[in-house]
Amino acid sequence: MIGWLRGTLRARQAPWLILDVGGVGYELQAPMTTFYDLPTSGSEISLYTHLVVREDAHALYGFAHEAERDIFRALLRVNGVGAKVGLAILSGLDANTLTRCIAEEDAARLTTIPGIGKKTAERLVMELRDRLPAGGGSVGVSLPRADGEAIAVEPIAEAVSALIALGFKAPEASRRIRAISEEGLACEELVRRALQAVTA
Repeated sequence: MIGWLRGTLRARQAPWLILDVGGVGYELQAPMTTFYDLPTSGSEISLYTHLVVREDAHALYGFAHEAERDIFRALLRVNGVGAKVGLAILSGLDANTLTRCIAEEDAARLTTIPGIGKKTAERLVMELRDRLPAGGGSVGVSLPRADGEAIAVEPIAEAVSALIALGFKAPEASRRIRAISEEGLACEELVRRALQAVTA
């Protein structure tokens, strides 16, 4: 099991990133909450990781904080919740907000996340209320931030792709990103605002 990696961030296109560890490029998927904390490409970062082994592939997932990884692992134990849905949940809600929703049995808030219907939301509340620490636990130390955030060449297209990867249909993803009137935003900020509009 690979539980933690430190290396150089070589490339990123949500939800994917490539981490160079001693000359070996690890391809990981990460929730948007982790992407918000990523520095510019070429910077050294550390990620907590979880490896999912399937018959057809080995998939590695990266998280900025240990608490996020622990919640991801708890989500995978919920019937009907796979890795894709787990990433969507952690992209739409940070660790503290998610655990608060579970503690308050706020299933309605969970249904605002793409791919989470009423039954799944109720199952999440029922199965996770005794598994998650109150308040989301300690989120640890953030990834090192760079002086400036890298701006994608085509941030709108990249943000739309990120929403599609999180479960949105292509037309809806495009509509939500283009509804953000402010210009010059990086991909991560566009996705953050689109997700905030969904959960508002």
